[in-house]
Amino acid sequence: MGFSAGIVGLPNVGKSTLFKALTKKSVDISNYPFCTIDPNVGVVKVPDERLEKLAKFSRSKKIVPTAIEFVDIAGLVKNAHQGEGLGNKFLANIREVDMIVQVVRGFESGKITHVNNKVDPLADIETINLELILADLNTVNNALEKNSRGVKANDKLAIKSEGILLKYKEALEKEQLASAVEIDKSDWENNPDFLGMTIAKQLLTNKPMLYVVNVSENKELGYRRSKLNSLSNVLFLPIKMEAELSELSEEEIALLRKEYIGGTDKINKADGEYEAATLDELIKKCYQLLNLITFLTTGRDETRAWTIKKNSTAPQAGRAIHSDFEEKFIRANVINWRDLINAGSLQGAAEKGLLRTEGKSYIVKDGDVIEFRI
Repeated sequence: MGFSAGIVGLPNVGKSTLFKALTKKSVDISNYPFCTIDPNVGVVKVPDERLEKLAKFSRSKKIVPTAIEFVDIAGLVKNAHQGEGLGNKFLANIREVDMIVQVVRGFESGKITHVNNKVDPLADIETINLELILADLNTVNNALEKNSRGVKANDKLAIKSEGILLKYKEALEKEQLASAVEIDKSDWENNPDFLGMTIAKQLLTNKPMLYVVNVSENKELGYRRSKLNSLSNVLFLPIKMEAELSELSEEEIALLRKEYIGGTDKINKADGEYEAATLDELIKKCYQLLNLITFLTTGRDETRAWTIKKNSTAPQAGRAIHSDFEEKFIRANVINWRDLINAGSLQGAAEKGLLRTEGKSYIVKDGDVIEFRI
């Protein structure tokens, strides 16, 4: 299950500042056995206002949020796909993460030199994506060569793999991301080990991508939103400001945020306006792009958030707690978190018909409070 986001970018764009700001929101890693902690990895809690409300309702002794790993990946230079600079380390680290957060510079500064001597976020994105595309093209070409023997032997899976690989090759040669290629996902499920799907899962540009434009808190120096209208999943984040705010209390943050952006979440521009995002919004967006949802457990000991893939069944969700909850699943008592609080008690919720008993085929919804029976 994917929990990790790799932060990438050219030199002097704010990548390390973002990583440091995020890791100030770190959590107790002992609660997260999926994590492998290195100096360049931070485990960051996913903001969830439901936890405090449920904990107050249940009088819980502690709250345990869910979390995402953020990995500060080695800086990129042109020709990284050929090993230039720290290119091999850069690409190897990206292969290990589940999504990519691209940080690009959207502010002018006489003190901080841009590697290309020009502030152009779209050009920076094109540079990074091209390196990823060329690395993927190398991967696909190598796979096609390896697969050719099976094609010559008329092996059915090899022939199917070739068709998938050639689709990716065609797109990548046109400098398109692998994620733009449409393939039959049933092949993925029915034949998870055949080469075409194995390679598809490895391609860097098949990973979810979030573009973070590092803008100045000074409205006059911010980058124009309209120039990035062609991209989806773009956040405009004043990284320096967010790094400073991450050191403060919630009350101080609210006051300073008003001072920075005049009490509004928008920065106005002559050619349009964009939302000034926050660190919490970035974390939540990563969670969303990883196709993750949260179910909750609550009681006197603790209120806890659990991460699962969207469209997981109740037994699959149970596995997040322990493998026995999937293997020995009998049923689950389920209620929406808000319905539980509004009902005043579990008994009150049951009397109102809000507490349901669900079986193995139930698809868990975000915000479900679940009690498993095994």
